[in-house]
Amino acid sequence: MSGTTDAADVVARVPPVRKELFIAGKWRPADSGATFDVTDPATGATLCAIADASPDDGRAALDAAVAAQAGWAATPPRDRSEILRRAYELLTERTDDLALLMTLEMGKPIAESRGEIAYAADFFRWFAEEAVRIDGGYAVAPNGRSRLLVMRQPVGPCLLITPWNFPMAMGTRKIGPAIAAGCTMVIKPAAQTPLSMLALAEILTEAGLPDGVLNVITTTHSGAVMAPLIADPRARKLSFTGSTEVGRKLIAQAAESVLRVSMELGGNAPFLVFADADLDAAVDGAMQAKLRNIGEACTAANRFHVQREIADEFARRLVARMTDLRIGPGYEDGVQIGPLIDDDAVTKVTRLVDDAKARGAKLLLGGAAVEGTGHFFRPTVLADVPADAELRREEIFGPVAPIFVFDTEDEAVAAANDTEYGLVSYVFTRDVNRALRVAERLESGMVGLNQGIVSNAAAPFGGVKQSGVGREGGRVGIDEYLEVKYVSIAVP
Repeated sequence: MSGTTDAADVVARVPPVRKELFIAGKWRPADSGATFDVTDPATGATLCAIADASPDDGRAALDAAVAAQAGWAATPPRDRSEILRRAYELLTERTDDLALLMTLEMGKPIAESRGEIAYAADFFRWFAEEAVRIDGGYAVAPNGRSRLLVMRQPVGPCLLITPWNFPMAMGTRKIGPAIAAGCTMVIKPAAQTPLSMLALAEILTEAGLPDGVLNVITTTHSGAVMAPLIADPRARKLSFTGSTEVGRKLIAQAAESVLRVSMELGGNAPFLVFADADLDAAVDGAMQAKLRNIGEACTAANRFHVQREIADEFARRLVARMTDLRIGPGYEDGVQIGPLIDDDAVTKVTRLVDDAKARGAKLLLGGAAVEGTGHFFRPTVLADVPADAELRREEIFGPVAPIFVFDTEDEAVAAANDTEYGLVSYVFTRDVNRALRVAERLESGMVGLNQGIVSNAAAPFGGVKQSGVGREGGRVGIDEYLEVKYVSIAVP
C-alpha cells in the first residue's frame, strides 16, 4: 500500500467548489442552516461541509423547476444544443480539477476519474446533437378523411437521483437528455459524493443554462426530501440510478401518481470465458470488467464462469495480474486500487468473501481488508467457488473475482441467466457462431463481446428483469424525456 497522506494535505488539495443548494439559479444555504460533512474515503479526512436540504428546500427546488418549465420547453432546440456543447467544452477543459475533486470524494484512482470526466462530457456532446433531431410524423389516415400528426414534446419537470460511484457521469447521463428535450430538473446527488454535481451546476450556469432549469439539492435525508416531490402532481418523471432495493420503493411511490420512471438498478454480471477464447484478451477484459471503479460498478463482472479446460490457467493469469496492483489514495501517483466508499462497503465485501471460503472456495489471492486508515480491500481471487456461495447471488461491489467452472455452452448460459438481475454480460470466444448464439440467449440488456467495458454515450445503457426500466444514452436516451402527442386533422 502507498504512503500515508495527512488530513491537512488532503483538504488543501480540494479544488474550489460551491457548498450551498442551487435553486432557481441562486446558491443558498439550507433553510435550517444545517450542513453535513463530505469525507475522503482514503483517509477519513473531512473535505468540507455542505448544505443539508430539508423537505422545504426540496419543495422550493420543484417550485423553481415548475416555474421555468414553460419557458424552457419553448426555447429553440438549437439554443439548448449550444448550451450542452459549451458545457461539454468546459468539462473537457477542466478535466484535471474535476477528476481530483471526484477522486477526493469517491476514492477511485485519478486516471479513472479523468476517464469518467471524458465519459460524462460525451453525454453532453451526444445530446447536444440529439436536441436538434427531435422528430415527429405525418400520415394520411387509412380512410383518407383525416391527417395524423405526431409530435414529441418534453415530459415536464423531472426528478433525478444519482449514485455515489459515478458522481459526474450519472449526472450528465440524465441531465443531458433532459436539457436536450426541454425538461427542467431537480437533481439529488448521493450524500457521499455531492461535490461533483455542485461543480457541474456551476459549469452549466457558465454555459448559459437559464435559472430554474437545473436545481441541485444535497441532503442526508433522501427519503424525507424526495418522497413529497415524487408525490407532487407537478413532477412528471423520476429517473434513478442505484440499488434494486431502493428502486423498488421508488417505483411504488411513483405509482401513486403514475409518475413516469426510468430505473437503472443493480447488476450481477456474468463473465463467460470459453475454451476457444483468446486468453490474454480474456484476462485483459477481466481486469477492466472487475477492477474498473474498484469493482464498485453495476457493470462490474460479478461472476467469472470459465470452461473447465482453461479454468486453472485463467485463474493463474488473473492472480498474476492482480498481485502487484498498488493500493492507496487515488490521488497518489501510481495507485491502481483506491478505497471502497465506506466501512459498510468493506464489511459487506468481507462477509461475502468469508462466506465463500466457509463453503469451500479456494482463496488464491487477497481475501481481507487492509488494516489501518481508510476503507481499503485487497484485490481478491477465489477459485472452486460453490454454487451456493452468497456472492453468486449478491452484487459484490468490490475488487473480488470469484471463479466458477462450466463444461458446456448450455450450462454456461443457464448459469449466467440464473439471477434476478440482467444488466450486462461479458462473453469471450473466437467462435463467431457461438458468440451470436450466446449473445441472443443471455438475459441482459447489454453484452460485452470480447471486451470488458460496454459503457458508451452513443449506446443505449440499461437492463432487463430487476436491473431496471428504460434506457439511458444512445438515440433512444432522449425518448425517456419526451411524450408523444397525436393530433387528428379533419380533411373534408
